[in-house]
Amino acid sequence: MSSELLIWAALCLPLLIAAGIAITGAFSNVREGVTLTGATILFGVVIALASKVSAGQVPELYIGQVAPGLDLAFKLEPLGALFALVASGLWIVNSFYSIGYMRGNRERNQTRFYICFAIAIFGAMGVAMSANLFTLFVFYEVLTLSTYPLVAHKGDAAAKRGGRIYLLTLLGTSIGLFLMALMWTWALAGQNLDFVQGGLLAGYDIDPAVATALLILFAFGIGKAALMPFHFWLPNAMVAPTPVSALLHAVAVVKAGVFTVMKVSIYIFGEDLLNATPGREFVLWVACFTIIVASLVAMTKDNLKARLAYSTIAQLSYITLGAMLATQAGFMGGALQIAAHAVGKMTLFMCAGAIYVATGLTNISDMKGLGRKMPLVFIAFFIATLSIIGIPPMAGAWAKYELMQGAIDRGTDFVPWVLIGSSLLNIAYLLPIPILALMPAPGTPEPKPFKRPGGAPFFTVAAPVLTAALCVVLFFLVGPLADFLSPAFENPTSSAFVGGQP
Repeated sequence: MSSELLIWAALCLPLLIAAGIAITGAFSNVREGVTLTGATILFGVVIALASKVSAGQVPELYIGQVAPGLDLAFKLEPLGALFALVASGLWIVNSFYSIGYMRGNRERNQTRFYICFAIAIFGAMGVAMSANLFTLFVFYEVLTLSTYPLVAHKGDAAAKRGGRIYLLTLLGTSIGLFLMALMWTWALAGQNLDFVQGGLLAGYDIDPAVATALLILFAFGIGKAALMPFHFWLPNAMVAPTPVSALLHAVAVVKAGVFTVMKVSIYIFGEDLLNATPGREFVLWVACFTIIVASLVAMTKDNLKARLAYSTIAQLSYITLGAMLATQAGFMGGALQIAAHAVGKMTLFMCAGAIYVATGLTNISDMKGLGRKMPLVFIAFFIATLSIIGIPPMAGAWAKYELMQGAIDRGTDFVPWVLIGSSLLNIAYLLPIPILALMPAPGTPEPKPFKRPGGAPFFTVAAPVLTAALCVVLFFLVGPLADFLSPAFENPTSSAFVGGQP
């Protein structure tokens, strides 16, 4: 199949799945069969596209021009292929998990839930394969609007409030700051917003003050990256059902944010211009501040999902930090963190959901000794925790290694200490949860009986066990993954390139 047809398929399949879900909504088994079948086919399409990228091809699709310099166009490069693989692959896992969770928790409006989820994946595919900032912005907003009903799914006062904060914050930052940065870039680059190897703006004489202002607009305008102080939407979104939390934190939403930060850093600014921009250091400091402060706040939260939410805020800033290091190793560390954090954090949230469905418990202080009754869930939680901390042989170890190397290459002495401090804080606020659940202190009362007869549904246990296994598998696949990603970070101005060609 041609590259153009594959891109069309990757974009259209989620919409066709959403339509199929709407048609079969009255028949839950058929509806969920449509979801799983469609998600599997989409993953196969993305694998086919990624194989073309791996072979050195550049899949492209041009749809049309909306206005001068505003093209609706798609082009897949290694970083985009990674994001597409993560989003489409984890959609399958999350769909299996959703069946167990939504039914086990007797959630209402399940058809709407699956429809909105499919549209969100459509938005993620568009973001991943965008050939320019305009196309990315359009699908970025599709992702925001499609996930709002998911955040407000329960329909109670808390859900409505969380949904409003979610929508207003993300729309406010994207329209007020991101769109301004986009328009400014369009003007500076001569009505052009294309993603260019080495940086679109690198070929223009950009004043350092202008570059700084533009970078800050992008950094804070991409609200889904959750840099402080525009992070508060994420903890407030935890009122959503746990499969939505997994979507927000692992599959699509926040990953779309940090992916956009990476794309802007690599393909709009480029390594050379980014290094020449004084504001890069400021954004780097903000990322470090976010990592430490969010981790400290996480330690104060007894609610498990709230603790995981602040953990995500910290972990996302690793990727922003990698981008702001503006080195090959920094970019690689940020990219590896996208995949490692996705499988690790998805595991943690799915474990939290399994605990809730089985027991109704949400507070960590009530979970001591619970591992005796739910060993697989807490073992999966333990493995994912080790990955988040960055302990080999877990996927998160390689991301932190590359970020450390990037910091050394850049000569930023404080960054390694931030990363070390963050890992120690990860240990402090995550590791006691599975340890005290599996090996409670003597005299710990027996956990309360399951609220649901039979405990957690099978799918809510099997799914996090699978993603926990992926935390280990990705550690050993880092070589091929790094080889796959490396072309995305090559600088055409380096001595390795002659005449624009490697």
